[in-house]
Amino acid sequence: MNVESSTTLLEDVILVHQALPEINLDEVSTQTTFLGKTLSAPLIIEAITGGHPETVKINATLAEVVEELKLGMGVGSQRAALENKDLEYTYSIVREKAPNAIIIANIGASQLVEGYGVKEVYKAIDMVKADAIAIHLNACQEAIQPEGNTRFKGVLNRIKEIIETVDKPVIVKEVGNGISRETAEKLVEVGVKYIDVAGLGGTNWVLVEKYRALNMGRRDLAEIAETFTHWGIPTAASIVEVRSVSKDITIIASGGIRTGLDIAKAIALGADIAGFALPALKWAIQGNLREKILKVIQELKMAMFLTASRNINELKRAKIVIKGVLREWLICRGININSYLSTGRARGFR
Repeated sequence: MNVESSTTLLEDVILVHQALPEINLDEVSTQTTFLGKTLSAPLIIEAITGGHPETVKINATLAEVVEELKLGMGVGSQRAALENKDLEYTYSIVREKAPNAIIIANIGASQLVEGYGVKEVYKAIDMVKADAIAIHLNACQEAIQPEGNTRFKGVLNRIKEIIETVDKPVIVKEVGNGISRETAEKLVEVGVKYIDVAGLGGTNWVLVEKYRALNMGRRDLAEIAETFTHWGIPTAASIVEVRSVSKDITIIASGGIRTGLDIAKAIALGADIAGFALPALKWAIQGNLREKILKVIQELKMAMFLTASRNINELKRAKIVIKGVLREWLICRGININSYLSTGRARGFR
């Protein structure tokens, strides 16, 4: 069953090949810092699992590899464990297996206006001894879910309250429909410093909910889901939209990231790190997670070598070409491509 969206628009980003890189491949360093810790590569495993007894083994596998390779990971929505203490171990296993890695807790935005507050946020953080808390925005998914919660009025104020009260970094993330420039502006205004764009192009939760609706006999919702299957902002466009707002925020590029070349393109386009979920889940089940992630990191390193980028900071300034639908998108959105490429990625231009 295919539940992935059609395009990230990263195919419209071309890294300009440098035939004389004037560096050696073994000089290239993929190391970076995130949330006060050093990562061996700008890569995290995105939130996807937890809340069910069968996910314990998968989360343990993900965490073990993340710990070994010095990466980071987020857990899936912790609502299930916040409402049923017996499920806490499906999340806490992550910190047990990855005592030094970056771990990101996770709570839903709609729950913040339906009774959850600072107390629940701290419980989620403590459950996995997290380095940060992610608040996920999933309005489109909730609108399709048979049991979905579509009360989003007041979410921004609640996010502001969490930022001002909780002594951990707060990441605001989408789940597959992207973050627009307008949304990023609102988030930055209330103090958000970390945004995970989670754009269109990866796991499509509208499609997931379509199949769930069909299984529950809700053909009406399944038909609505079909209409909104391609709703959202492709990952590449979302990176630029968010970066055009501020030079200071940390951007996580997720949504259809599948290779090291995708990571390189995302960073050259304006992101700081990248993340994926579905590939890691598949590889964990197949038993080749470690080998596959090492391949992705080697692909990133090769892309850096071929763009004469010794490190991640130099990759952020690599020469790129934006073409096709992505170029049209940015023009229609009033984003000056030349200004963005020359100054925007480094210091903002609006």
